[in-house]
Amino acid sequence: MLFLGLAMVVTAIAQEPRIAVRISGRFDLFTTDELGNIYALHDDEVELYNARGELGIRNSTKTFGRIVSVDAFYSLKPLLFSRDQGQIAMLDNTLSLQGSVINLPRRGFPQVVLVSASVQNAFWLYDERELQLIRVDALLREIAATGRIDQLLGITPQPLQMHELDNWLYVNSPEHGILVFDLFGTYYKTLPVLGADRFHVRGNGVYFVKDGSFFRYDLRDLIIESMPLPREIAERKLRDAHMEQGHLYLLYDDEIVIVTPSK
Repeated sequence: MLFLGLAMVVTAIAQEPRIAVRISGRFDLFTTDELGNIYALHDDEVELYNARGELGIRNSTKTFGRIVSVDAFYSLKPLLFSRDQGQIAMLDNTLSLQGSVINLPRRGFPQVVLVSASVQNAFWLYDERELQLIRVDALLREIAATGRIDQLLGITPQPLQMHELDNWLYVNSPEHGILVFDLFGTYYKTLPVLGADRFHVRGNGVYFVKDGSFFRYDLRDLIIESMPLPREIAERKLRDAHMEQGHLYLLYDDEIVIVTPSK
């Protein structure tokens, strides 16, 4: 048999992103934890779904006031924040109240508009009146503070969201970018992610939603790229998005979608 220099070439075909799970419902907001669990708020109820989209637990937040953020920094122990009431609540793995509700105004923090969890059972608070970030322990004793950010950076931030990962606090001020601080409240840098409505940091990426579309800022290559989505949802307006366990978690007006991204 004669072979005339025939070369065998194997071409890898990229796998298209595909929808793995759909959870129908009109949710006000959601978050995820590193186990892939989903915490979704609907009216005055918080619901816990596993990574397969199965509803595990539902509990009421009726007595707590309107929830504006859910933080799942500690897996299966979500933190709820009611800005109108100035209250923080930690839930356990049954979504029941763990300990007592913390009333911030009564504890000397009347103008807190953002809250997120931190390591060592601490919290980050953003004080709108003082224009500073404050890290406090479980008894609300100050551990660290940035001082006035307007004096520190020469800007007046209007942050929409913040969360901590790997001992860095990321604060989204859409007009200025995502501000990064260490656990001592020391300013580190500003990521050039402008106009983000929602964001989430995992691994070496900042995943963010802007004007209903989904993007990723690469923390190593320092570039912004559009995130590919399955065709049937690619043109829909996105409200929020997370990356967990190699899957994309997407919040739309009428459902939560879990997507296996392209490879």
